Amino acid sequence: MTGKFWLVAVNMGYGHQRTAFPLKEFAFENRIINANDYEGIPPKDRRIWEITRRGYEFISRFKRIPLIGEAAFYLYDRFQKIIEFYPKRNLSMANFQIKQVFSMVERGWGEHLINKLKENPLPIVTTFFTPAFMAEHYNYPGDIYCIICDTDMARAWVPINPSKSRIKYFAPTYRVAERLKLYGVKKENIIFTGYPLPLENIGGRRTDILKEDLRHRILNLDPQKNYRKYYTPLLNYYLGELPKRSNHPLTLTFTVGGAGAQRELGIKIVKNLLPEIKKKKVKVILIAGVKEGIRNYFFSHIKKLGLSRSKNVEVLFDEDINGYFSKFNLALRQTDILWTKPSELSFYSALGLPIIIAPSIGSQEDFNKRWLVKSGFGSLQGNPDCIKQWLYDWLDKGYLAEAAMQGFVEGERFGALNIKEIFEK
Repeated sequence: MTGKFWLVAVNMGYGHQRTAFPLKEFAFENRIINANDYEGIPPKDRRIWEITRRGYEFISRFKRIPLIGEAAFYLYDRFQKIIEFYPKRNLSMANFQIKQVFSMVERGWGEHLINKLKENPLPIVTTFFTPAFMAEHYNYPGDIYCIICDTDMARAWVPINPSKSRIKYFAPTYRVAERLKLYGVKKENIIFTGYPLPLENIGGRRTDILKEDLRHRILNLDPQKNYRKYYTPLLNYYLGELPKRSNHPLTLTFTVGGAGAQRELGIKIVKNLLPEIKKKKVKVILIAGVKEGIRNYFFSHIKKLGLSRSKNVEVLFDEDINGYFSKFNLALRQTDILWTKPSELSFYSALGLPIIIAPSIGSQEDFNKRWLVKSGFGSLQGNPDCIKQWLYDWLDKGYLAEAAMQGFVEGERFGALNIKEIFEK
């Protein structure tokens, strides 16, 4: 049992489960427990979780409706808004959202889950704040750890009385670590680890797998050698000698969020790259995740475009969430550009993946977007109808190769190993 822990997530969107997935092999029984969907969950508890999940998914989709949808989402987002960091000041006062969560916990929400985990009181590692609050409220005897899933965080992740809490936080960025202090969390309960990225895309501390993939990626991202003209010594230092030819065509992967938002953008990308796709110069991977409706939407439009048999358009789907994550991580190995809203996938820039940033949904994604741009890991998308113009300009000038190396050199990619080693010690 040495080094084992309970790994707890929630299946609301992909972010919390994706964060847990790289840690699955280190967890007790190699499994992830979803606090809102586990075997034996009381109907009352499930109902509370379902209201929360459906509300978020509805408002995310509703946001696409001009004016009305945007106004409704604005009001919803105010409850989870991240307050500006500067000027630095005491932000420990509990807000309305956190008081609402605790009022439900005090009425019994989550007690059943915590009692089940008490039967084998290993440390709890959770990727969502509510299970951590539940564990502390119901006097869980083991240690309680919470992983933050974004580059900055709202007050809702911290309990009402943070200075008295024993919850420990794994911070993915130094900004999160500093933010936790402003929220009143004790310094000894803040551990900088980095975000847990998939180990199958890294190859251990030596990053053998990542370096090999990045060698081929740089060739596709720098076709005119404008980046290499100035930065060959840096490439040689970090990656060694590059191959003469990439092992795959220029590949762009577009992801749809768990609520199904922005699926239309994926088809617009395919339409505007159609000639290059037919000539096999570009490959587009459309990520449908576990949403059968989104998969069917992509397939129907691909058929209309005459690409049903093309190997240069792929729709990635799996009925099982873990199967989807495995397929997605494998697809990333031959992905050159990741086009996504600035979700938890922002951290994947540390895999040497330049991010094209789709419009953000929610306050936390606004802060992720800001982090990507400031760090030089990503760029805001241009007009999708002009993608051939700006995308190829970026490639010819070496901008995307520069972003890939920036993410690789400066990003923190060992979060999963850092967390694993904490429990081994």
